[in-house]
Amino acid sequence: MGPSRASRGGRGRAVRAGHPVSDSDPESRPERWSIETARDLVVRLDIPPHATRERRFEVYCSFRVAHPGEGAASHGLRVLVDGAHEWSRQVPTDAGGRDSLDVRFRRTVPVGQPLRLTAIAEIDGALPLGLSISADED
Repeated sequence: MGPSRASRGGRGRAVRAGHPVSDSDPESRPERWSIETARDLVVRLDIPPHATRERRFEVYCSFRVAHPGEGAASHGLRVLVDGAHEWSRQVPTDAGGRDSLDVRFRRTVPVGQPLRLTAIAEIDGALPLGLSISADED
């Protein structure tokens, strides 16, 4: 029930925090998992399996960047779920300052199965500000 492993570099930290639905039944608390890093371009969130129930998560990934002020810049984000490509985009970075790429999707996790989420950021001239993944159980 502790935190899941952070991405390489160790600067990100994954946190699991339960939001009680009922104080009398800790098993009915929805799970909340997240990881965030300021400078790494890869983060991984490993959610361990649950032995007795299927779970459904809303997953949110965000990559925030800044434009360096002059010249062209771009940024991209690729998301993997259990090692398989889920989503990707590459866009020009807004010259007005800060920009981001965000994606939100749902994933059902069968009993006894883990959920492995990876966000891979790419930059060309842009400055990374933060990369995060969160997963909230419905």
